[in-house]
Amino acid sequence: MRLSVRFFLIFAAAALVLSAVTPRVSAQNQSSDSQVTGNGTYVSLDPLANVRYDNRYDISLGAAYAHTKTGPPPLHEGANLGGLDLDASYWFSKRWAAEGTGRAYVGTSGAAPNPYNISGPFVAQYIFAAGPEWLGPHNKHGALLAHAMVGGTYGKFEQDLRGNPPSTVGFFNDQMAMAAVIGGHIDLNRSARWAFRITPDAIYTRYGINYGNQQTYGYWNFAISVGAEYRFKRKR
Repeated sequence: MRLSVRFFLIFAAAALVLSAVTPRVSAQNQSSDSQVTGNGTYVSLDPLANVRYDNRYDISLGAAYAHTKTGPPPLHEGANLGGLDLDASYWFSKRWAAEGTGRAYVGTSGAAPNPYNISGPFVAQYIFAAGPEWLGPHNKHGALLAHAMVGGTYGKFEQDLRGNPPSTVGFFNDQMAMAAVIGGHIDLNRSARWAFRITPDAIYTRYGINYGNQQTYGYWNFAISVGAEYRFKRKR
């Protein structure tokens, strides 16, 4: 429920920003977006005048944050991780694209009480996924996009345990597991090619433990990245 409320507030705020900056036809806009030359002609000064959303490819890179669970119950501590979020899209039409993502997160995690005084061990999570992307409300100033991607994750939990098994601190084993990424992008255009991009997502992971049983545990966690998008010149 918290994730749903958080996503609603983020996208509602973005929609308000887009609607507030929707261009209006007026003499004031014309004077701010153009300049009269010596021979009486107008020269466009608007850096967003050529935003068309007709590119075939785009790519984005951002500084990323994600929260993840590093072990099954009763381990309540999680990990706040930082890293990079790389996304690329291939557009089939004005509204629909195929998107792929590769994400690397690293940081430290809380650990269960243990006799070895292991506290705040290093953990990492690497996610790769792909799926459909949809272009929602948009204008020359920005756009809202949604995506739903599935793939895998590699969780690295054992590196900093001094040779002890992960059960010592209540962690999962190092492993490949299922992952899903559901969310979207908030693009604020800076030119026809470049945009400032914010990407809030809900990330689902399903890790398992192999000490004592093979049970798996699915968790939804919040993630966000902030960076830049580049739209390649090639048109659809």
